[in-house]
Amino acid sequence: MGELRSVIAGVLNCSYYEAGPSDGPAVFLLHGFPYAPQVYESVAAQLAKAGCRVITPYLRGYGPTQFLSEETLRSGEQAALGADLLALMDALEIERAILSGYDWGGRAACVVSALWPQRVIGLVSGGGYNVQNIATSDTPSHPEAELRHWYQYYFHSERGRRGLIENRHEIGQLLWQLWSPKWTFDDEVYNRCAKAFNNKDYVEVVIHSYRHRYALVDGDPAYTDIEKQLAAQPVIEVPTLGLFGDANGVAGPCSEHLDRAKFSQSYDARVLADVGHNIPLEAPEVFAGAALELLQRNHG
Repeated sequence: MGELRSVIAGVLNCSYYEAGPSDGPAVFLLHGFPYAPQVYESVAAQLAKAGCRVITPYLRGYGPTQFLSEETLRSGEQAALGADLLALMDALEIERAILSGYDWGGRAACVVSALWPQRVIGLVSGGGYNVQNIATSDTPSHPEAELRHWYQYYFHSERGRRGLIENRHEIGQLLWQLWSPKWTFDDEVYNRCAKAFNNKDYVEVVIHSYRHRYALVDGDPAYTDIEKQLAAQPVIEVPTLGLFGDANGVAGPCSEHLDRAKFSQSYDARVLADVGHNIPLEAPEVFAGAALELLQRNHG
């Protein structure tokens, strides 16, 4: 993973791992819920060995990352995640980078790629276009899709909040199993990630995220302008590789044409056989190779 460091970035004292040469092309690896930077251990090692400067942060509400002020809303909205990533790039004085992630991390990478494309060399996105369309969030999906999103509706209730407080590790482990049904992991792998859920703000950030995306709670006023831009569902104009596991237990069936209209430049959608939601752990060579491919395309 490299060396654990921290830096003041926007509203956070952000903790992150850094590996590889400091003068190498920068690659950000961004985890999601309920995951942690440790899912990228193999990916980070491969990229560092190839000469990349690899930055793997703990998102807000995870691990040692902390809010600077008790007054800051513990928001998990997409605009906050994107703003955090941009602030981290600024704090580390990284002008342009490969952004890669999945789940919440993929959403942060998509937000920055959509709104600040001049900062992005290329995008690796597990699940393709991850910008939420909150205006349509009350439109019912097919019953099978609704079933897969049970945890989101659970978190809408105070029962769900209490459940997450009392059973955060058990819920996370269950979701790992459901979302990657063809992949077997052991307790040691899971527990190394689950330590990140002990952050004192974890529950509030998670609950806010899953309520805000359904317009059930207000967002942080500091991100209103960003959310307005995201409401337009902006096209992403940076070279992108979309990775889709065909055994993804939360996203359901996928196809190579998925989300293609949301990208204006070179976009390749790749379906990975027998891979679930946790792509960096299930297919680390593919994930690292995607970042290196984008670097090669854009730097020769």
